[in-house]
Amino acid sequence: MEKKTLPDGPNARQRGYLIGRLRKAVKWATLFQDLCSIKGDSRTSLEAEAYAAYMRGNLLFEQDQNWEVALKSFKSARAVYEELGKYGDLENQVLCRERVEELEPSIRYCLHKIGESNLQTSELLRIGEMEGPALDLFRAKLEAVMSEARSQQAASMTEFHWLGHRFPISNAKTRVSILKAQELEKDIHGPKADSLPADKRLATFDKIFAAYNEARSCIRNDLASAGNSESMKDDLSGLDKAIGAVLGQRTIERNQLLVSIAISKLNKVRDDKNEKVTKPEELVRLYDLLLQNAADLSDLVSSGRDRKPEELAFAEECELKSLVFRAERCFYLAKSYSLAGKRTEAYALYCKVRFLADTALKELQNLKTADQAVIKELQTLQKESRSNSCIEHALAIMEEEQAPEKLSQKISTISLTGKDKKLEKFLMDNLDVYESAVDASVKSMSRIERFPPSFQAAARSPIVLDLAYNLIECPSLENRTKKDKKSFLGRLWR
Repeated sequence: MEKKTLPDGPNARQRGYLIGRLRKAVKWATLFQDLCSIKGDSRTSLEAEAYAAYMRGNLLFEQDQNWEVALKSFKSARAVYEELGKYGDLENQVLCRERVEELEPSIRYCLHKIGESNLQTSELLRIGEMEGPALDLFRAKLEAVMSEARSQQAASMTEFHWLGHRFPISNAKTRVSILKAQELEKDIHGPKADSLPADKRLATFDKIFAAYNEARSCIRNDLASAGNSESMKDDLSGLDKAIGAVLGQRTIERNQLLVSIAISKLNKVRDDKNEKVTKPEELVRLYDLLLQNAADLSDLVSSGRDRKPEELAFAEECELKSLVFRAERCFYLAKSYSLAGKRTEAYALYCKVRFLADTALKELQNLKTADQAVIKELQTLQKESRSNSCIEHALAIMEEEQAPEKLSQKISTISLTGKDKKLEKFLMDNLDVYESAVDASVKSMSRIERFPPSFQAAARSPIVLDLAYNLIECPSLENRTKKDKKSFLGRLWR
């Protein structure tokens, strides 16, 4: 399986190694079967026999020869597993039933190769999508067969048609990639597309993108090596533009699928599985992507010279799609404002939706090939926006009538201080901020100021300590002082 999963498949040497490993597996499985028939009980012997038959079938399956013998080996293994699934505990029965289901695609493929089955390519692809360890070789073989079939079919594919243009395709890898993408597009545009689960369709889109991007990579490599041939460069540039436009269309389709998935979850209540519920803001972001995709596609088609009428009509179609996307985006933007309680903005946006929907409907009705599903969708959008605008208008009037009473009730809840010690914000702390204290977004009760006020540090005059005074030796001022004249008796007393 490691060799089978190489990007370009196994080469001749690796294929020889692969076949040799399978031969050894068949040899050891046969020896194991012989040993179990002698030493093991009947059930163990049957299990070993089924495993040996399965490995023989895999070897012949990989060698592309003796399809009858391979079919006989697979059928033998299936018969043993069917018998073993009738007995034993429940876990063993489930295991055997799974092995039978995993062997079925290989049996059908052998019948197809022999010519006893009218198995279609689409059925083979669906079988390849099944899960199970026994289907690994089958899926690898199927991918190799499909690649070979695409290469043979691509040999007859010489041109790519797009909006009246015919672009020659000389590179075989480019042809194979385009052909692979076109085969995958049948799954999402075919009659059974609606029955496919959303995750399968998204996975198919990813494969389509990978195939077209691979084709564009080959085209740009050819452009780099085209030299001075202007005609070849023009053909390759035109082909790259056409593939890019198809890729843009599929991107829009994928994002529309994401929108439909999100809308289905918009009004859903959260269930026990913790499934994510869509918010209107998420749809607004998806429509922003769609508007960008439509603008990019319109710019791509409008580029270049000597544009054909088909290209002009396609550019007008892109502009019309943008108008429809704008109307739908505006609708969900209005929903988000409505949920936030902003009635005026929601009412104005719903009125804008009606205007955009009316404009888009008039332009669609003038087209001969207008999509009736889009027209019906716009008519529904028009009705919903009208009813929602009336609801928003009525709610706004009711809220305006009740505003004085609600305001007085909320103001009455404001007190000087509160019992909540964790409250940190007070009105006196936010005097420089324009923020409503009684708005609907305010969850807790507002408080004016802390009471009693907390202690604050007060400024006082500084304390000066003259440390140098005691160390200063002042000069003598005796010669500048006035000397008193004393009597003889005064001198004696001194």
